[in-house]
Amino acid sequence: MKVKRLVAAIFLVLAMMVTITGCGGGDDAAKDTGADKEKIFVFARSGDASGLDPINVTDGESLYVTQQIFDTLLEYKEDSTEVQAGLATDWESTKDGREWTLKLREGVKFHDGTPFNAEAVKFNFDRWRDENNPYHHGDFSYYTYMFGGFPGIIEDVVVVDEYTVKFVLTQPQAPFLANLAMATFGISSPEAIKKHGEDYFKNPVGTGPFKFVKWEKDQQVVVEKNPEYWGEKAKVDKVVFRTIPDNSARLMELQAGTIDGMIGLNPDDVETVKNDPNLQLLLRPSMNVGYLAMNTEKEYLKEQKIRQAINYAVNKQALIDAFYAGLAKPAKNPLPPSLWGYNDEVKGYEYDPAKAKALLAEAGYPDGFETTLWAMPVARPYMPQPKEIAQAIQQDLAKVGITTKIVTYDWQTYIEKGENGEHDLYLFGWTGDNGDPDNFLYVLLDKSNTVKGSAGNVAFYMNDRVSSLLVEAQKESDQSKRDKLYKDAQVLINEDAPWVPLVHSTPPIAARKSISGWVPHATGTECS
Repeated sequence: MKVKRLVAAIFLVLAMMVTITGCGGGDDAAKDTGADKEKIFVFARSGDASGLDPINVTDGESLYVTQQIFDTLLEYKEDSTEVQAGLATDWESTKDGREWTLKLREGVKFHDGTPFNAEAVKFNFDRWRDENNPYHHGDFSYYTYMFGGFPGIIEDVVVVDEYTVKFVLTQPQAPFLANLAMATFGISSPEAIKKHGEDYFKNPVGTGPFKFVKWEKDQQVVVEKNPEYWGEKAKVDKVVFRTIPDNSARLMELQAGTIDGMIGLNPDDVETVKNDPNLQLLLRPSMNVGYLAMNTEKEYLKEQKIRQAINYAVNKQALIDAFYAGLAKPAKNPLPPSLWGYNDEVKGYEYDPAKAKALLAEAGYPDGFETTLWAMPVARPYMPQPKEIAQAIQQDLAKVGITTKIVTYDWQTYIEKGENGEHDLYLFGWTGDNGDPDNFLYVLLDKSNTVKGSAGNVAFYMNDRVSSLLVEAQKESDQSKRDKLYKDAQVLINEDAPWVPLVHSTPPIAARKSISGWVPHATGTECS
């Protein structure tokens, strides 16, 4: 997910895992209300959603909300990325891996009362994969990332009977089941899509534990308990997703009891949370990367030596010491070390300003050059203080002669401009969606994901050999062979240096002490 990703996304399965007492307004709000008091969980993040149609968003701010509203065909287990039943209860494939047949859960209804069945699954996938489909409104970025464009590797979706659907692929895809469990592939009500058309992103209808109520732009999104949910029912009546841009202001509201949980905690505030008897600290397992992408289509940044020089110029450990309170490790690969396929033999770029200056001189720029450095406007799990991190990198680059102007926009515009390739240096990151290396390396660095307007590869890096390795790894079912292919790709990516891989963080989360059962998941998706 961009992140987004990220992104990462959180599913606070309040419906199944969180016990709420005195929520929404703190202890005072619960006084003298009796047993009929409406139970509300207030969750705060730094930015607003960009949309509420999960297939048409890539940012965690949106997916935090959509995961309450939508179910996917498969889900991840609570403490791993192993897939388990969701809207599909059983699945099997042919020996060649080109056909997958899924048995669907019976008796499930969308929030508008219409039935969930194989026709609904086909409707959703046909809408996503077919650019000529009358309901194909949007760029459907994640579909192109995970399935290779339009129509991509999904050749057909066949309704076998009311509760059986078959996916016909043009080629085997090793992470196919893991991809189906990703939050972005939530199944929508066909009738709601037909009714709302291009405005569906403001009127989401799924089968999940919560129903959409309202969206007040830049303020809050409200969802309410779905009493007809097919799984265990919610233990709260409503969830309110508040937008509070400033990390410190968010923590102050948590301390005051006006919110119940938050992400985007400043690492410097970790001890504050630990020492507060009314709060608790949770740590999300690290499966992310924060990075500085270099737009390889832009002047200066086309040159490999310049990109390598920028890698040598950035002091990653200083960033970690200043902005992560020790809750991060320096990155040398796009893939986090928590995933199989990580190549620890790759030699990263150590901090060496002298080497950076020498490479700039070899490239014909002994006095450096001027460019722009883009910084995210919101805190992300892999980058809790993006503005301050940008300023620190700006100072590092100035020491080797590279003068940068820091640029930022609102969150949605920042993402859109990045996907369009308008930037030079671009701070961004990614939280893994499915625990497969493909979700990092192919999504973020394959040449096929450089399509302007929906690019996941915001470095616009195109290396035919890397692409060949990544596509071969998708088709290979033997994990040991896939492991080698990904490790080989990381060697080439390191040499080409389209990024400065900055950090792999362990994101801190804060909540009221009264919240129990919240188990942070590496994907940012707490699902049962």
